[in-house]
Amino acid sequence: MPTLPHLFPSPETRGRVVVTDVALRDGLQNQPQHVGTAGKAALLRALAAAGVPSIEATSFVSPKAVPQMADATAMIAEALALAPLRASALAPNLKGLERAVAAGTKEVAVVLSCTETMNRKNINMSLGEATRVGCETLRAARAQGLATRGYLAVAFECPFEGPTPPERVLALGLALLDAGADEIVIADTIGAAGPAQVQQLLGRLLPQLPVDRLGLHLHDTRGMGVANAYAGLELGVRRFDASAGGLGGCPFAPGASGNVATEDLVLMLEQSGFATGISLPALASAVDLAGELLGRPLGGHSMPWLRRQIARAAAESRAGREEFPGR
Repeated sequence: MPTLPHLFPSPETRGRVVVTDVALRDGLQNQPQHVGTAGKAALLRALAAAGVPSIEATSFVSPKAVPQMADATAMIAEALALAPLRASALAPNLKGLERAVAAGTKEVAVVLSCTETMNRKNINMSLGEATRVGCETLRAARAQGLATRGYLAVAFECPFEGPTPPERVLALGLALLDAGADEIVIADTIGAAGPAQVQQLLGRLLPQLPVDRLGLHLHDTRGMGVANAYAGLELGVRRFDASAGGLGGCPFAPGASGNVATEDLVLMLEQSGFATGISLPALASAVDLAGELLGRPLGGHSMPWLRRQIARAAAESRAGREEFPGR
């Protein structure tokens, strides 16, 4: 696999950023093309080989509701074999948590939508009921010794109710934190935010939610996912979700297109001086594998350029070997 030493002007780093790839769960959950366990496991291994440190591997939801996640137990077994990879799974309630624990899952996430209508459409619960279930699931997970993440979906805008009040996002974030969430992930579920909205919401949250326990989950519906990530970086956020090839979208949120592409995010982070530990050439190979599994080409905004750079580096490497064949 060629390296790309000419991409980044300085080896100095502004710190490390943790990228969680969500292609295997959020990316695949509503794809019309079914991907079998062997294909998912191959993608999991490819992402881990690229140096992705954290992967959302699956979801312990009802297989009837989300057939793509019917092999959750098998996927956790595949992830556990890749230690020290940090692998998480969505556990929407106590029943899902019970299945996750039985499978050996070490980290679970709960998702709480920030509006009444989104909860009704998504899980047929009121906001109050959904908050109670999410909090009790977090408390039970912590009691089992699991690491935990709490997602706040439609934190910027709801497809049914419009802009989400920042005070509600803060109140729900504090509730999840109090219930035992190690990390609170602010999700732009329909990709409605711009950099100004990201900074405005974070500016309201940060006085009461520690920045080192905040993450951003961004969608690229309006092409602003990377810009929004940079807005978060400027305020100290160092945890981001992304999806290889830009796979994703919420089946219960009209207009929610794919997540920000992992390759776009990593390229921006590396060129901005942040360390991710992720190899862009190997990540591009993982994106190509995901495209093969789904039967269509995938890739974020940067992929055409990135492929040219990879080809250039490979050609330079071949030329060097031809000039000095003993190396």
